[in-house]
Amino acid sequence: MQDELTARARTWLAEDPDAETREELAGLIDAGDTAELAARFSGTLQFGTAGLRGELGAGPMRMNRSVVIRAAAGLAAYLNKQGSAGGLVVIGYDARHKSADFARDTAAVMTGAGLRAAVLPRPLPTPVLAFAIRHLGAVAGVEVTASHNPPRDNGYKVYLGDGSQIVPPADAEIAAEIDAVRSLADVPRPDGGWETLDDSVLGAYLARTDAVLADGSPRTARTVYTAMHGVGKDTLLAAFARAGFPEPVLVAEQAEPDPEFPTVAFPNPEEPGAMDLAFAKARETDPDLIVANDPDADRCAVAVKDGADWRMLRGDEVGALLATHLVRRGAQGTFAESIVSSSLLGRIAEKAGLPYEETLTGFKWIARVDGLRYGYEEALGYCVDPEGVRDKDGITAALLITELASQLKEEGRTLLDLLDDIAVEHGLHATDQLSVRVEDLSVIARAMEQLREQPPTTLAGLAITKAEDLTRGTDRLPPTDGLRYTLDGARVIVRPSGTEPKLKCYLEVVVPVATHADLPEAHATAADLLAKIKQDLSAAAGI
Repeated sequence: MQDELTARARTWLAEDPDAETREELAGLIDAGDTAELAARFSGTLQFGTAGLRGELGAGPMRMNRSVVIRAAAGLAAYLNKQGSAGGLVVIGYDARHKSADFARDTAAVMTGAGLRAAVLPRPLPTPVLAFAIRHLGAVAGVEVTASHNPPRDNGYKVYLGDGSQIVPPADAEIAAEIDAVRSLADVPRPDGGWETLDDSVLGAYLARTDAVLADGSPRTARTVYTAMHGVGKDTLLAAFARAGFPEPVLVAEQAEPDPEFPTVAFPNPEEPGAMDLAFAKARETDPDLIVANDPDADRCAVAVKDGADWRMLRGDEVGALLATHLVRRGAQGTFAESIVSSSLLGRIAEKAGLPYEETLTGFKWIARVDGLRYGYEEALGYCVDPEGVRDKDGITAALLITELASQLKEEGRTLLDLLDDIAVEHGLHATDQLSVRVEDLSVIARAMEQLREQPPTTLAGLAITKAEDLTRGTDRLPPTDGLRYTLDGARVIVRPSGTEPKLKCYLEVVVPVATHADLPEAHATAADLLAKIKQDLSAAAGI
């Protein structure tokens, strides 16, 4: 076993084009570190609907240049077989370790395979890449990013020519082509021949951001902004300046790209502590709202002053605020969300007489809804301009929520006031999440198995009226690994995360509210129910 492992590692080492990972792997081989070699050579990073994502390092179970070259070769072979020979592939990248290298390798592989490649001029937000695909008439796009994952990770996200992320069966067909790559020596990689784009694509994206705002709308709300050490700052500031909003006050410590993400444990606005510096800046400057992007700026977080201090709004709260704003502006088209997001969007759409769709988790599904006008997901993702960007976009979402805050400010009101109005109109839809990060993925598999074999019959004293195993699919949804429980006045969905080693449980309770005076009691009832559901679900799943 050890000899076989070492032989595989030496074969990999012989063709690794990266001096850094070669040195790392040679050290492991020389040290005879069987455990670490086994971890890196026990299989290959699986290419799926999120593309690739994993920890940087040497070997087929890590993100590195060898893995990326194979992925690019597989994508190129797939595109050529689909009749896209000679077509354009646009490549974007964030500011993480190795992102620029992975982008350049991808351009070389595409060029060597007879496709045309164009690389964005520097690290830019993921939505700029998603926009560029349709703007330039590309047959595919690649974004090198690990979004809000830890600093040691990187990833590889693939879009097809419609500007949406890949879905089955394309993912499996690309994966099969990747598996067919025998040796890197078989992959032509010229030293040039691709185009590095200038700023005209970014300019076209920024011109498009104006379309999300209403002509003549108020632009007075003052913001504090954090880029979370990512690539959002320059694009967001340019978009805000074009729109005529006051210049956001920056969280200086997090404003510039830094692949080490030194001020946060996880560069995700949802993680505890990630927004602390933004809250501190807001206490200093007293803005109307805080806006945050994740490192690749496809997500948007919003925080507001609540009493004496600041708090993050949940993704579901921002989702409902944006939906209400669009309805009031007379938006037409389908409103869509994923199954893990609040059912409130369906109520808002129904009352407005608008079509509504529920999809599987991820914008790869939401963006494909026919006639989409607005889509959102509770994990801080919002698509407010589907004609421009068929993916979540943290820049245009920031513009739209700031327009809404400006409009409310002119009326002497706040985002929290509007949330209260929405609760009185549609019932208080309170959501929470039980999220368990694991080192060992088998913990997640065991929890899912336990829930399937011994499903709970009640949670928080509420009877489960319907239990669905989503691996079987439903009349509206294709199969996915998840469980959905419908209770009287509540809903729970349990699923493994598609991008992180996490088990995620999404909880929602709906409490009727007759008048504004009833809101404090409704909030207390909802908080109590959510806490009890969380406790009972933990016990049922053994986590």
